[in-house]
Amino acid sequence: MITKATLQDIPSLLTLINSAYRGETSKKGWTTEAHLLEGKRTTEEELTAIILDPKNTFLKFTESDKIIGSVLLVEKGHQLYVGMLTVSPELQNAGIGKKMLAEAEIHATNLGLSTLSMTVVSVRSELIAWYKRHGYVETGEKEPFPSSDIHINISDKPLEFIFLEKKI
Repeated sequence: MITKATLQDIPSLLTLINSAYRGETSKKGWTTEAHLLEGKRTTEEELTAIILDPKNTFLKFTESDKIIGSVLLVEKGHQLYVGMLTVSPELQNAGIGKKMLAEAEIHATNLGLSTLSMTVVSVRSELIAWYKRHGYVETGEKEPFPSSDIHINISDKPLEFIFLEKKI
């Protein structure tokens, strides 16, 4: 079931998101960033700010009272930004991500928005290919990957974000 996340969901979301992107647990799935980045993917403070911001909708995918997927949707002008799409590493390739993207499209349509946008780390070719199979195209726009004490680059390649979008 896909519903809107609340402040009470933050502990579960924090565990899910950090375990899917970074560290040993993330290596059970194909979307890991553990070979590129160390540190946490998100913090309790960031998730609290996201959920409290009225421009944002944070959706959760719940099964048997456990959050196994999530996605952040942000109204940005005439676009809906899709971020932090997360599926539990043990359940990747089960269609949950596809369902979350479909829900993002419904949300955009309900808001009267005709474009979905996102950023992806440029060296994540398998992930970019997955989004392209779901109708996203590269815009040609890029921006540097932010460095911080949370996102610690351990890649031998420079990291940058590329922008993808989908018209609906």
